[in-house]
Amino acid sequence: MINATPLLRLYARYRSARLHSLHPARTQEHQLLSLLAQAKDTKFGKQYDFASIRNVAQYQARVPVRSYNAFWEEFWKEPFPHFGASTWPGKIRFIPVSSGTSSGSTKWIPCSDEMLRSNTKAGLDLLVHHLNNRKQSQIFAGKSFILGGSTDLVERAPGIFSGDLSGIAVKTLPWWAKMRYFPPQQIALLKDWEEKIEILAQRSLKEDIRTLSGVPNWLFILFDRLAQIRPGSDGLVRNLYPNLEMLVHGGVNFAPYHARFQQILEGSKAELREVYPASEGFIAVADRGYNQGLRMILDHGIFYEFIPVEELESKYPTRHWIETIQPDVNYAIVLSTCAGLWSYLLGDTVKFVDTKNPRLLITGRTSYYISAFGEHLIGEEIETAVSAAASACNLNVVDYSMGAIYPTGPNDLGSHLYVVEFSGAIPAPETLQRFGDLIDSDLIKRNEDYEAHRQKGFGMKAPMITAVKAGTFAAWMKSRGKLGGQNKVPRIINKQELLDDLRAFVARGG
Repeated sequence: MINATPLLRLYARYRSARLHSLHPARTQEHQLLSLLAQAKDTKFGKQYDFASIRNVAQYQARVPVRSYNAFWEEFWKEPFPHFGASTWPGKIRFIPVSSGTSSGSTKWIPCSDEMLRSNTKAGLDLLVHHLNNRKQSQIFAGKSFILGGSTDLVERAPGIFSGDLSGIAVKTLPWWAKMRYFPPQQIALLKDWEEKIEILAQRSLKEDIRTLSGVPNWLFILFDRLAQIRPGSDGLVRNLYPNLEMLVHGGVNFAPYHARFQQILEGSKAELREVYPASEGFIAVADRGYNQGLRMILDHGIFYEFIPVEELESKYPTRHWIETIQPDVNYAIVLSTCAGLWSYLLGDTVKFVDTKNPRLLITGRTSYYISAFGEHLIGEEIETAVSAAASACNLNVVDYSMGAIYPTGPNDLGSHLYVVEFSGAIPAPETLQRFGDLIDSDLIKRNEDYEAHRQKGFGMKAPMITAVKAGTFAAWMKSRGKLGGQNKVPRIINKQELLDDLRAFVARGG
């Protein structure tokens, strides 16, 4: 394979100079006005008279913040899958499918040709930052291994395809990237995760892998299998992919995984690089070290707004943009994009560690939500599953909390733990087993991401159920100084220290 890194280095010099001279606020306002001009003749553009908007303030005064559900019901549901001309001009050929909304198990997001180019530009920025941090890089001398879901797409209408975002990304890779992409299409199409990981592990060891990207817990499964194939490797990158330069991660909270990845990368040439992609657009990439913030991409067809989290329920929340953001404020992020999203509430919360060259940390979600392993479950899905399981088992749930139990070593898998207080006596073990099985099967039906991770128990173990005696949750809340009507038992616990506290309290007998 020809080493194309020198060509990439030329682009990196050009792009770095442009980034250095970029004025964040002017750039963002230019992006917004360009988007408005392109979409002025769409249904949405005419409704809000895009043609007469001249600045950010006018746009914010005229176009309200919307959730996915509002867009779906008002603009996308009726013409689906023909999104073109509704909120963005031209034919929308691709529709990423994503889980995690209160409207059901699936949301359908338009992805225009302009958005495809935007995502490519963002991916190149990741490489640019890598080359700036590693002057001797030879990253384009080998292949990029993307450990994703199935790349198989569904044709919803002639020339209109839906599927996983990673599948769309692979299908639309530019020619220069396809030459360096691994795995081959026939493997990437596989839906059986167990079969796929086996083939990928075997085949990847024969390739010169320079970049590896994927969801952390799936990467762990890959490395566990690689360690079995090469027993003397100890599952370490330096013994498996000796030329690996960059391990790219994103999509879930990385903190629980960081220590184990440091062990896997010990003695290797590889660096960790976090990215912030969403089905709605590629938002930021790491240009510095771990936990130093992700640099926002400001000139690729996305205009950003930020609402202080405490104002989300307000009728007229304060809508900040790049010119007015402040550090260390927890904001809900809002997007207007070159795929026809306008002041769209993404559902993520962020805070800025740098406002001069905007750099952010992802702080959470705007609603109850868990994605410890990429399963993307929302509170409503979990609550519905627990309720249905209790009804089927003739049980009455008084209170419950659930959270993630992370893998502790090689060949281990993560799982969800449900700590449940039932009315009356603690149910028999076989009843609790059925209760857990029913929750599991219900979530598999409701959520495609959860189903993918639970396939044959190869991404997550089955849920674990811990039944506690009556009064346990009240006693636990009291022990934390949280007893009273204004303090609710947390249904989803994403903070590991809090889940550990609950487990320890239960272990002590409450």
